[in-house]
Amino acid sequence: MKKQFAVIGLGRFGGSICNALADEGMDVLAIDSNEYRVNEFAQVVTQAVIADGMDEKALRGLGIRNFDNVIVAIGDNIQASIMTTIVLDEIGVKHITVKAQNDYHEKVLRRIGAHEVIHPERDIGVRVAHSIVSKSVLDYLELSEDYSIVELEAGQLLDGKSLLDLDIRETYECNVLAIKRGEDVHVSPRPEVDISEGDILIIVGADGDIARLEARWIDDN
Repeated sequence: MKKQFAVIGLGRFGGSICNALADEGMDVLAIDSNEYRVNEFAQVVTQAVIADGMDEKALRGLGIRNFDNVIVAIGDNIQASIMTTIVLDEIGVKHITVKAQNDYHEKVLRRIGAHEVIHPERDIGVRVAHSIVSKSVLDYLELSEDYSIVELEAGQLLDGKSLLDLDIRETYECNVLAIKRGEDVHVSPRPEVDISEGDILIIVGADGDIARLEARWIDDN
């Protein structure tokens, strides 16, 4: 069965989520108090409704409790974001994802029932910074304060060597999750698989260990 999502707040962020989920073929309920925004997404999502995210009666009437994930994408109105999260928690929504404006906002959201908190502006900034500073990091995803997943491009130094030769796990305490070569993706590659220059290695590990590995590759490239 397809998962069901509800998005409360159809600004730039909420709207982009609706578009992405709809493209994936998911059932999406879009909610906003602004009639113009609701009409804008009426043909994009499964259902678009004019409603106040802080109105518990209205949300219950929409069957919000039955959705797999409710995303609170309210923009700069922190009070509305907090109140909506409280209402969703009171209703008993399975999974509440909320956009936070800052770290303090996140702390409040987690205390009042948010299961997942995201910082889109901060996360994009971090990813852009990594791509600017590093010669080899193509993409970056922070898993926690200490662990991340990165995409590293293999340079000439690694050409023709296998994962066994490099011994990345033992030397750097990192794991290669996959190798991308053109259109092909090799998930959980075997240790004897040879690397070619230009391959993209998807690596998970502690930030400090990834930095050591990356510095070695940059110095030698």
